[in-house]
Amino acid sequence: MSFQNIDVMTLNLPHKEFVGLGNYKGLFADPLLGTSLYNTLYYTVFSIAIQFVIGFMLALFFNKNFVLSKKVRGLILIPWMIPATITALVFKYMFSASGGIVDQILMDLHITGGPVEWLLHPVSAMWSLILTNSWIGVPFTMIMLLTGLTTIPSELYESASIDGASRWGKLRHITLPLLRPSIEAVLILGFISTFKVFDLVYVMTKGGPVDATETLSTLSYKLSFSEFNFSQGAAVANILFAILFVVSLAYLKLVKEDEVM
Repeated sequence: MSFQNIDVMTLNLPHKEFVGLGNYKGLFADPLLGTSLYNTLYYTVFSIAIQFVIGFMLALFFNKNFVLSKKVRGLILIPWMIPATITALVFKYMFSASGGIVDQILMDLHITGGPVEWLLHPVSAMWSLILTNSWIGVPFTMIMLLTGLTTIPSELYESASIDGASRWGKLRHITLPLLRPSIEAVLILGFISTFKVFDLVYVMTKGGPVDATETLSTLSYKLSFSEFNFSQGAAVANILFAILFVVSLAYLKLVKEDEVM
């Protein structure tokens, strides 16, 4: 479809015009593609960074045995099990300038003097999306890393303690090296899951304001079902697929190297 000229006028024609790479040339000449790609990478990198840091700290915390550990761990998983569309709607109201709880808390703490239009300013809109996605992704990161931590033999830590190793030394020389396969899986799967985001962005900002949160997936949707330029919409989807395909190949290569080691 991306190599043909298909829009609302030619959709039902028996023979579609073949345009080769014309749709791709048109896209690469449009600054909106670069903006969407930058927004997607920005959103993905910062979402994964936040999810990994918080998820790793939670995994280390819940790897210790204490009362109610399993029950609290189960409660933390709830945000990950709720559909992203529902989470997006909840956070959209939370960030709303009309009675949103975020504004109310900040005003009560005298951090802001009045309501802030979080989803109508380019920077705050993007970070609202990142924080919402992190809320969903942290439980997944935590449970993946926690599973990896349980496979590390406790005898290694006991031996290190006898040798006088500090907590930082155990983390650096035992935990992180042995947790490497889990970390790689979390980062790669997190990248794939976050990079193709659609529902969260579409529900909360629809790519706005002024394309500030436009991602490749929302751009593909708009081209296909708002502008009815199905060919260019398919071309954007193919670019998205190509990027994720390369990332998947890189992950498979890492897994193969780990198996050899």
